[in-house]
Amino acid sequence: MRKLIGLFALFQLFMFPAASAAQDYAGTRTVSTTSWVEQWDPVKERWVRVSDRAKQTRAPITTVTTHIVNGKVVSQTTQAGAARYAVPVQPQPQTKAAAQYGPFRVIDGTRAAIVGTTGPHSPAQFDAMMRDFPQIEVLELVDAGGTSHDIANLDVARRIRAAGLTTHVPNGGSARSGGVELFLAGADRTMAPGAQFAVHSWLDNYGRQPDDFAPDAPENRLYLDFYVEMGMSEERARDFYAMTNSVPHSGALWLRSDDMASWIAPERARLLNVRADMHMAVVEPLPTPTIELTPVTFALKAVAPAKPVPMIAYTDMTRLALTDTAFSRAETS
Repeated sequence: MRKLIGLFALFQLFMFPAASAAQDYAGTRTVSTTSWVEQWDPVKERWVRVSDRAKQTRAPITTVTTHIVNGKVVSQTTQAGAARYAVPVQPQPQTKAAAQYGPFRVIDGTRAAIVGTTGPHSPAQFDAMMRDFPQIEVLELVDAGGTSHDIANLDVARRIRAAGLTTHVPNGGSARSGGVELFLAGADRTMAPGAQFAVHSWLDNYGRQPDDFAPDAPENRLYLDFYVEMGMSEERARDFYAMTNSVPHSGALWLRSDDMASWIAPERARLLNVRADMHMAVVEPLPTPTIELTPVTFALKAVAPAKPVPMIAYTDMTRLALTDTAFSRAETS
């Protein structure tokens, strides 16, 4: 029996050598699989591959840093993510709301307030408020602490400008971090002497800040283009953006109302350009006048010939005088 089994095994090996070789080859084959994650980039408007650095990103960690600002204790809350906001310890003025739409609170028929931070749903919440209260004219930034979604925050800012709202920071109120963009979006921007502002650089989901990109990279142009859209010149937009990024995301630069007033004041260069345009409009070339020639007919009147003018004939008297003299001499002799 054992001999039969052995012979059968030899017969199988002899008859199917390719199958045996294939099994041996399959046992040593190595399969390599590559996988990655893509994420929609709202700045570049396309899907981008998430870098290996993103895989090493730790979970967001919230930290609180305490500062002393004008004698007041203020805490700066930061998170290793896309959030941009700063929360003061001092309680903010209480605002009674007739209706509330996320961070937007309707005070009365013509005024609304921002109390809190904006997020991904804030554009739709703003639209709902303006739909229900179309007579709102003033948006008070009572406690505009920032945003957890910069793209949505800039979207809200553009909607504020499109609605023609006035943004106002009341006494004791503040616009911080992403709230500053909401303040700049006002068609008219006003502030009380006790208003405060706080700026710092942004931080994306992968821990990158503005300095990690080229000055004109899409990530930075997103903010520069917004400032220009809100009325700043390209030069002032770059200066303002550099000022906000002079402080890392973990800190904050606090500004008083007079500090912010210098950034939103009319620019002299822009006024000169407007005057130059007006001057050029006045001195446009005048149209060339048209001269019309009318033929004129003259009537000629016949004139009688003039009477002949008397002529005086002059005779050479020299020869005659000499003759007389000679004749006189002959007689004398």
